[in-house]
Amino acid sequence: MKKSELYAEVLRKLREQMPPIDTELDYGSPFQLLVAVVLSAQCTDSRVNIVTKALFQKYPTAQEMAKASEAEIFAYISSVSYPNSKAGYLKHLSEMLVRDYGGEVPATMEDLTRLPGVGRKTANVILALVFKEAALAVDTHVFRVSHRLGLVPQRCTTPLAVEMELKKHIDQAIVAQSHFWLLYHGRYTCLARKPKCQVCRLTHICKYYKQTNK
Repeated sequence: MKKSELYAEVLRKLREQMPPIDTELDYGSPFQLLVAVVLSAQCTDSRVNIVTKALFQKYPTAQEMAKASEAEIFAYISSVSYPNSKAGYLKHLSEMLVRDYGGEVPATMEDLTRLPGVGRKTANVILALVFKEAALAVDTHVFRVSHRLGLVPQRCTTPLAVEMELKKHIDQAIVAQSHFWLLYHGRYTCLARKPKCQVCRLTHICKYYKQTNK
């Protein structure tokens, strides 16, 4: 099967299974989405949503969060992974947003990744959801699914390499949506330790399935 045919089949099957979707994180503004995505690193979206309900009531804007101390922010986010580091990130990124961007979330990769705790993956989520750009965030799920399905070659050993390879073959109009299709396929079907191959609709073209079921 040609690479173009593989991509077309994978995206067709995922589109059939999932309507147009985006993040499962709860938020009410670009700033709140940014905070939620920073908190979601190595943490479940459900846990983050529990935490941010009270956090956003207390600190709904960058201006309000910038006034808080790290200890005050920590008290709200203590149940997420790495709360000490993340409290520092939220405090300092809020201060930077107020100081350098008038309290607004910036719209470029360069500016977003200047913010404490914001890497390329987080920036791509913001660019896709807030600014409607053809951005594709590569997290552990997207990385795993892309390799298992054979969408990317083995030489793509970093998230950036996977991102660049995927964007070569996915129509720009659905790049952002493709992130969520691949993400949720990895989160709910193509699990890291015990993939649910028995219910997967992609086994007929899956490189991993063919290798493990010879």
